Amino acid sequence: MYKRQVRERLAERIRAMIAAGVDADRAPFDALAPEIFAWQFAHNIPYREFCEAKGITPAQITDWRDIPAFPTDSFKTAIVTSFPPEQAVMAQITSGTTANRRGQIFRDDIGRELILTANRTMTGAYLFPDFARGQRCRILILAPSPEMAPSMGMAVGMDETRRHFGTPDSRFLLDYSGLDIKGLIAALEESEASGVPLAMIGSTSAFVYFFNACKARGLRFRLPAGSRIGDGGGYRGRFGELTQDDYFRLASEALGIPASHCVNVLGMAESATNYFDDTLRAAVQGRTSQRRRLTPPWARVAAVGLDDLRPLPPGEVGLLRHYDLANLPTVLAVQTDNLGYVDHDGSFQIVGRAKLVDGKVTPLPSERPVGPMGDKRIFRFLEAYVNFSIRFKMGLARARQPAAADSTIPAPLPMTPPVCPCDELSEEMLANPVPRVDSATDSAAAAR
Repeated sequence: MYKRQVRERLAERIRAMIAAGVDADRAPFDALAPEIFAWQFAHNIPYREFCEAKGITPAQITDWRDIPAFPTDSFKTAIVTSFPPEQAVMAQITSGTTANRRGQIFRDDIGRELILTANRTMTGAYLFPDFARGQRCRILILAPSPEMAPSMGMAVGMDETRRHFGTPDSRFLLDYSGLDIKGLIAALEESEASGVPLAMIGSTSAFVYFFNACKARGLRFRLPAGSRIGDGGGYRGRFGELTQDDYFRLASEALGIPASHCVNVLGMAESATNYFDDTLRAAVQGRTSQRRRLTPPWARVAAVGLDDLRPLPPGEVGLLRHYDLANLPTVLAVQTDNLGYVDHDGSFQIVGRAKLVDGKVTPLPSERPVGPMGDKRIFRFLEAYVNFSIRFKMGLARARQPAAADSTIPAPLPMTPPVCPCDELSEEMLANPVPRVDSATDSAAAAR
């Protein structure tokens, strides 16, 4: 009972920080982080063994930067919880670069509440910063639903966005027959005609395929001002075969959505909080801002050296380390294999995944693409199927121009005949079904 009371008091202080919003006082983090570390050191056996191997105990911690960061790879070999595993109500597969062995992140009821609340706050602040309390819009989701991918955090997070910010006609456009292109085009035409803005969210690659297919088929829309895109994925400033600027140009050509309203989102299973580009928030507030990912008051990101893992000065590229108070049921500090840097204002950027050469991490990122759904084969096939269905079904769409068409129309590009990964996807799903966690309180059994 005493343990539960201590954990509840820690959780209540985290809840208060999240409830205060992304612009609240950041000072409480400095005092709360060491307390949470002490709790996790006492109740998380794999993490305590890791810290003891480094010779670090809570008595030695005077600054949150000194808290040992648990490597993401270690989640593949241990159940890393600060609560009894039988109390888990959520499970999420990690999205690392090792395809044949994946970890799972478990959260209890408190952890579920913290992760959903934190990301609802971040989504409201950065994807819907112009919305009054309770305001909603139509949301179209170019991704699988939690029913299709129950252990994919991206799907659960998008469903939370639909539930809390979407109107009743918001929906997932992907089912087992592929993406509903007819429904997507009809919704775009309805928004264009009515003048009512909408939001589109999904994987970056799905938008790239859709934009390129629109260009190839001569389809163009001019969505009302206030329409926006929230996309997940994209490393090294590239989005598939495109640069980020190419991506923004295609979004403008296909939908009339400006770069300021294209918001990229970074999430990882091992850390609770998602991070958003701040361009839309800056535009709404009348500020000019470079594209940044800001940390909220309850989280921090640091870059550390490739060899010695010591903190690096602002602007210097190293391995990114996440500190997140909302990770109360797991571990506060997580060491990632993402290369990136932190600016003077605490914002950060990713430049790519780390690459090993002769057993050492190099400052040049890996060229291997990792999709937003993760690197597991079933998720790669699922993403490939989404993209295939876009290209195939868009081949049947008729060219159209918006009501107020531009005088200059870009020439259509030739389309490569699509190759369906359906057989591989079916075989992979039969051989490796996505695991669920049964719970009386969460039948969806998934995280973020």
